[in-house]
Amino acid sequence: MYTAQGTLDKSKQVDQYIPLVRRLAHHLIAKLPASVQIDDLIQAGLIGLMDAITRFEEGQGAQFETYASQRIRGSMLDELRSADWMPRGVRQAQRKIETATLKAEQKLGRSASEKEIAEVLGVSLDEYQEMLFDSRGASLVFYDDYADDGDGEGYLDRQIGGDEEANPLEMLGDQRFRENLIQAIEDLPEREKMLMGLYYEQELNFREIAAVLGVTESRVCQLHTQAVSRLKAKLREH
Repeated sequence: MYTAQGTLDKSKQVDQYIPLVRRLAHHLIAKLPASVQIDDLIQAGLIGLMDAITRFEEGQGAQFETYASQRIRGSMLDELRSADWMPRGVRQAQRKIETATLKAEQKLGRSASEKEIAEVLGVSLDEYQEMLFDSRGASLVFYDDYADDGDGEGYLDRQIGGDEEANPLEMLGDQRFRENLIQAIEDLPEREKMLMGLYYEQELNFREIAAVLGVTESRVCQLHTQAVSRLKAKLREH
């Protein structure tokens, strides 16, 4: 990908990695409400890609695709932050769903069905499923947690890499959280547990998951929001 003058051909690099930008945008937008446009994320991602091409130096210990992915995601998150993408109504709806889910499951002593949660909310099943779809920006971690904190390292990098000087009590709390999260995922209804595995482990998008589960893409959005709401309800104390 070099020109006749021996310099990197940036246009060819951009063309090569546009599919990466699109993949990251589609993966991110599945967690966001309808007010966010995929084209806006892709545009922001292309800016991140150009920045990565300009800044990347071979031999710095990272594969270009890994480096570019970080820059692309960071650029998309900057766009979300500046746009204040989560409307107050969506946050309120998420909280209502989490509270109703917790109340229903504490009463029943098991995972509540959508109909049972709808009854706690005092709405019909159709209305509840519409709430789930409208609240599809639900996330276990705020998007700011994924952003670069100024030293080139994001939240997930710090969690994965560890900190040798971390407070033992904090480390113990983190271990307990991980254990509780694993158990909470295990306690999910089978279809929701499968969805979470396909999405977060296999990195399938909602359209691909819909084909696997034999449902519509909008139904996958609903199930994902429901699963995240169950997990957040159980992990509130953390």
